[in-house]
Amino acid sequence: MRIALLDDYQQQALNLADWKSLPKGTVVQAFSEAMQDKEEVIRRLHDFDVVVAMRERTAFPASVIERLPNLKLLASTGLRNAAIDTEACRRQGITVCGARGARTGLAATAETAWALILALHKRLVLSHIALCEGRWQPQMALAMEGRVLGIAGLGNIGQRMARMGQAFGMDVIAWSPNLTAQRAGQAGVRLVGKEELFALSDVVSLHLVLSPATAGVVARPELSVMRPNAFLVNTARAGLVDEAALIEALQQRRMGGAGLDVFWQEPLPRSHALCSLDNVVMTPHLGYVTEDNFAAFYGNVLDNIKAWMDGRELVLLS
Repeated sequence: MRIALLDDYQQQALNLADWKSLPKGTVVQAFSEAMQDKEEVIRRLHDFDVVVAMRERTAFPASVIERLPNLKLLASTGLRNAAIDTEACRRQGITVCGARGARTGLAATAETAWALILALHKRLVLSHIALCEGRWQPQMALAMEGRVLGIAGLGNIGQRMARMGQAFGMDVIAWSPNLTAQRAGQAGVRLVGKEELFALSDVVSLHLVLSPATAGVVARPELSVMRPNAFLVNTARAGLVDEAALIEALQQRRMGGAGLDVFWQEPLPRSHALCSLDNVVMTPHLGYVTEDNFAAFYGNVLDNIKAWMDGRELVLLS
C-alpha cells in the first residue's frame, strides 16, 4: 500500500500522526513542494493507492482522476473540498472522505483576519520596512474604535469576527445572501444590504462559503462604492473576489488597501501584481495552518485510512 501526503509545505506531516501504526509494508511519502500542473500531479501520483489532499491546495478534476489507475482512496482534510470532482471519483470507484480539524481551527482563521486588519490599520509592514531602511514613522496609523466593520457571511467565523470587532469598539454590520435580521440581531449586529455593507464599512471582512452563488460576489460594483480609505480583508476563498477588479482598485488607490490570506493561484507567484503594491498585506493562506489543527487533520485522516482498510464507515465530505 502506497500513501501520498500532499503539499506538506512545513515538512511536518510525517510527525503529526502515527503513520507507523499502519500495517507493515505500508509506504507513506510526503510531498513538500506544490505540484505545478495536472501532468505533474498525474506523473507523481500514478502509483499511489491512497492520496491525502491538504484542503484544496491540489485540484483533482475528472481529467486527473481518470488518469490515476491505482488510486482507491482520496482522503481530504476538512469536510469540504471543492477541488475534488467527487462524481468522477464515484465513476472510477474511488472512495472519497473528509477529516475534521481541531476545535480551535475556526478561531485561528478569525485571528488571522484580525492580524491582517490590525496590520493595515497600524501600517505594520510599511513601518517595519521603513525602520530597516532607516526611516522613521513613514505613515500615520489609524484607530479602530468608532469605525465600521462590515462582515460578509455571519456563520461561525463571522460571528467570532463580530465579537472581536465589538471588543475593539467598532460598529458591526453584516450581510450575506440568506442572512435575516433576526439572526443578525442574535449576533448583536445590524443587517444591511450588500451595497450598504461596502458603502458604509471602513473594513469589509469576507467569511462566505464559495459556491456558484457567491463566486465573484465582490466585483467592480462593490469595490466602486467603498470609501477611499476602506480595507477589504479576505481569509475565506479567493474566488469570492474578482481578481482583476481588486488589483485595478488597489493600483488606482480607489480604496485604502487589502489584507489577503487566500489567492487565485496558490502558491502565489513572486511576479504577481499584488507583490508590487504597498497597500496590500498578505499571508500565505495561514488561516487554518496551526499545529493543533494539522495534528487533528492528519490524526483523523489516519483513522479514515484504517477504517477504509478494515471496511468500516468513513467520515465523508459534506
